[in-house]
Amino acid sequence: MKTDVIQINNKGTGFDRVAEETKKAALYRGLDGKQTRHLQLLAEEMLSMAHSITGEMEASFWLESEGKTYELHMTTNTVMDKEKRYLLISSSTSKKNEAALSFLGKLRDAFENAMASDAEHVYFDLPEELRSDLSRYSFEDQAWDGYERSVLRKLADNIRIFIRGKKVHMTVTKQFA
Repeated sequence: MKTDVIQINNKGTGFDRVAEETKKAALYRGLDGKQTRHLQLLAEEMLSMAHSITGEMEASFWLESEGKTYELHMTTNTVMDKEKRYLLISSSTSKKNEAALSFLGKLRDAFENAMASDAEHVYFDLPEELRSDLSRYSFEDQAWDGYERSVLRKLADNIRIFIRGKKVHMTVTKQFA
């Protein structure tokens, strides 16, 4: 069974439909309440992680199931830099770009990795008089903390990342007993 392909964006469009379709797919295959919540959590964390890493979200999401094995799919386009590439690939179970398994795929991947730009970070220095007013607040690096990745790794059986050019495809697999 394959669900409808749902378009998602930064404005929140599609997130409700993802939850709804995930619940329908779980009920169709006879998952219990806890398993349904796990499947919904996988979908939410998958989309959240992709948004956190890429910084944008114009994505397609769908779910496929056979028996009680589910595959959650998400594709999006992003301006790829070395940091995004590293974060995405390190999120996968195999720590490899699944699109780079053949000789030509490995060659293309090496070329794309070499051509990827370094990530740009903008830092602002606050004047001393403003910093003293805000002394009770801490200014930490607002980098991605990896929470979504840890939840996905805990609940999913397999996470696969395919990167080809600016297109990212993520597949999360879960087998329910």
